[in-house]
Amino acid sequence: MEFPTKTVHLPHLAGGIDFDVVAGDLVIGPAIEQGSWADHEVALMRAHLEPGARVVDLGANVGWFAVHAVLAGAEVDAFEPVPALADIARRNVERAMARPGAGRGRVHAVAGGAERGQAQIALAGDNHGDNRVLDGDEHPGGADDAVPDDMTDSSELVTIEIAPVDEFVEGPVRFLKVDTQGSEWLALQGARKLLAASPQLAMLLELWPYALRETTADGLLAFLFEQGFSVGKATEAPFPMSKERILRQVMARDPVHGGIDLYAVRGRPFHVLGLGRRLHGMARSLREP
Repeated sequence: MEFPTKTVHLPHLAGGIDFDVVAGDLVIGPAIEQGSWADHEVALMRAHLEPGARVVDLGANVGWFAVHAVLAGAEVDAFEPVPALADIARRNVERAMARPGAGRGRVHAVAGGAERGQAQIALAGDNHGDNRVLDGDEHPGGADDAVPDDMTDSSELVTIEIAPVDEFVEGPVRFLKVDTQGSEWLALQGARKLLAASPQLAMLLELWPYALRETTADGLLAFLFEQGFSVGKATEAPFPMSKERILRQVMARDPVHGGIDLYAVRGRPFHVLGLGRRLHGMARSLREP
């Protein structure tokens, strides 16, 4: 299958660059067209990068994070299991590599998992960033109370390849992004060698308890803390949080829209966005539950 695409011009990025998005997508595409998709997360990633830094992007979609990392001079391995989306990401990454001072990028049409295999992924109708890997006869949305409006039993299914990241990339890496709509735990289990070889590592990770596969929110957070990460929310002014505090906040959210994007760091400074953002984060830490 192929997705119809729309090419948007982003004059503020790298002095002006064309970027392909999925035509008809109602979430990521319009945001990118306005140049403002995942601003806080992108800022945190770029603050950890310098030319030659190595980045792994799991759940690359159309390549927004991968392109930003390449433009920062990084060496990027991006993983996007939906072949049609991987093709779009590859085009965007190739455009970024043509810019002066850019790094290099490779796009793998594979999902990061604990072991090799195949699976079916259900494609969401209006939000092409919310595609879900299925387990057996599972409903495309996972838990009944976590089914988005545009994902039903009749959602289009695509067969994808799954493989451990450790088969593709050897550490150390500087930055790891994991946004796989519930498969984050499995992706990390297939990247244990990479994690062990990357003592100085920053990470973005989606925590969505109701869509998580093969673990719980508590189990995923425990793993991060056992690995030596300081963890907080990926906001404009992040601050380190305890496991209990993160769980309290994420479990109080709406099941469908209630995930939290986490920011985790070990071996490097947690605060990388300047003194003003650090003070803002400290103030927020006093107000939030």
